[in-house]
Amino acid sequence: MQETALDILQEQRERLRSRGICVIVPTYNNMGTVRDVVERCKRQCDDVIVVNDGCTDSTAEILASIDGITVVTLDKNSGKGAALKRGFLKAREFGFAYAITIDADGQHFPEDIAQLLEANIKHPGALIVGERKDLAEKERSRGSKFANIFSNFWFFVQTLKPLKDTQTGFRLYPLRKLYGLRLLTSRYEAELELMVFAAWHGVKLVSIPVNVYYPKKEERVSHFRPVADFARISVLNTFLCTFAGIYALPLYLWRTVMTALRSAYSLLFFVVFTLFVMTPMASLYLHFGKITDHRRYRLHCLLQFMAAFVLKYHKIPGVRFSVSNPHKEDFKKPAVIICNHQSHLDLMTLLVLHRKIIVLTNDWVWNNPFYGYIIRNAEFYPVSAGIDNILPQLRDLVRRGYSIAVYPEGTRSVDCSIGRFHKGAFYIASQLGLDIVPLVLYGAGKVLPKKGKHLRKGIMQIDIDRRFTAEELAAMGEEKKQSSWFRKYYIKRYAAMCDKLEQYV
Repeated sequence: MQETALDILQEQRERLRSRGICVIVPTYNNMGTVRDVVERCKRQCDDVIVVNDGCTDSTAEILASIDGITVVTLDKNSGKGAALKRGFLKAREFGFAYAITIDADGQHFPEDIAQLLEANIKHPGALIVGERKDLAEKERSRGSKFANIFSNFWFFVQTLKPLKDTQTGFRLYPLRKLYGLRLLTSRYEAELELMVFAAWHGVKLVSIPVNVYYPKKEERVSHFRPVADFARISVLNTFLCTFAGIYALPLYLWRTVMTALRSAYSLLFFVVFTLFVMTPMASLYLHFGKITDHRRYRLHCLLQFMAAFVLKYHKIPGVRFSVSNPHKEDFKKPAVIICNHQSHLDLMTLLVLHRKIIVLTNDWVWNNPFYGYIIRNAEFYPVSAGIDNILPQLRDLVRRGYSIAVYPEGTRSVDCSIGRFHKGAFYIASQLGLDIVPLVLYGAGKVLPKKGKHLRKGIMQIDIDRRFTAEELAAMGEEKKQSSWFRKYYIKRYAAMCDKLEQYV
């Protein structure tokens, strides 16, 4: 059934709430436009906070007549910066992770909230800037045009980051990364300050195009005072430029050095541990005496210990790893384990779960100079050998109580999205009469991206979903239909996982 516009809006509102996103509308004497803006925001998002910045017109009465919004009232007009600060504090108090800010003058389109949500999903933790489209072609005052050019220039000087529209009032802020909030000035230049401090602290800035409307001159409500405001902005930029040299530059150098040290430490630990500890220990253990099933099991115990030691005892600095197992899966009954594929770290997240897990690998892992010897002796098999060719060995492993782990995508995802599922895992389950246990992995591809050059701070979590029985799989149809069903399942589960965890990035 085709989705209606109302269905799409409802899904959007649910997604905004699940990601912890609210809308903040600061207003001062916008009685002609505030109702329209707030009601349109309410259609887009269930959680709207309006900050009444000491309005002296009928704005307070208008807001009181709108159901389902939170109104924060300042006793007197304190400026946009002060209004935003109160709005952010209220959003934090309610437990929100992100806040979309939009002016109450009708210049921005609340319908573009969908664009900011999409950008937030793609760039979690980033500060999203709504760049007004075709700004040069709009009829604006000379003061407005100059203010934007002036602001863009100084923002680049202070951060070395180019932005085309630093004066927009339509943005999405990560509330846990609002640096300099205590130092925030009270007037409208506060929005520039927030971006400068965010850039200095390494917060990603993402600019996306949004619509803009400029009413006729006689209909515009402006609180901009050219002489006083430009004088104050000049003083602020002088301060920020000075601070860029004595604070931001050392902070950037410190962050760069620490990133390099984290990556170097993790790499050194990995090389030393695998080359001089794990591989020699495994070689000595397997060299003397006959290699029996029990001895191979003890090798798996060693693999699990290594994975647990690295992941659970924070040998990847700045990374928090956790396992969610709401269905109490114990892997005592063999199954085919499937998992989305993101990073070189994925294998370790599987091995930590249980001692009796065999992973089907690619040739790179099978021939790895660091741990390939251990992998081969632990009876992992390369997919390139052909499923039918290794089925007898897999059947023997299942008889001995081992589960078979497969990455249905076959290759790591560059952007952590769920790729096309191949049917190999489902063919193995069908041939061996096994259940399937889905694992949903988050964060490995963000800590160590496929094309990344260094390790990053972050959260890694693996969710163990419920077991799907062989009977349930057969009811889905042939292996191709099973793979299609599970891909859709993973897309939905991974999106929910992102919504939950990306409130903390």
